[in-house]
Amino acid sequence: MNQQPQQPQPQTPGEIQIEIDDQTAQGVYCNLAMIGHSETEFVLDFIFVQPQPQAPAKARVRSRIITSPQHIKRLLHALQDNLKKYEEKFGEIKPPSASTGKQMGFYH
Repeated sequence: MNQQPQQPQPQTPGEIQIEIDDQTAQGVYCNLAMIGHSETEFVLDFIFVQPQPQAPAKARVRSRIITSPQHIKRLLHALQDNLKKYEEKFGEIKPPSASTGKQMGFYH
């Protein structure tokens, strides 16, 4: 019996099949982000600051994303939409109070 190779299924226009390897699927934790930009791109550095009670804190960039201003604006809208949905379901996210001495981990 002669088997024909299976043809890939046609995609719907605009549909993207996304794959992720095991290491990337694990994700990375960050507690600080730094954002910079030029006229043509935005750079987002996601950083893990390791707590050091007696010594200066150690920090390492875990991931850097470089993207266009148009994409960053779409990302901002997607984040705002998801944050709204999250707070509707779980309640308002309150930033740390000034009395705790902790800062939000985003710098620009």
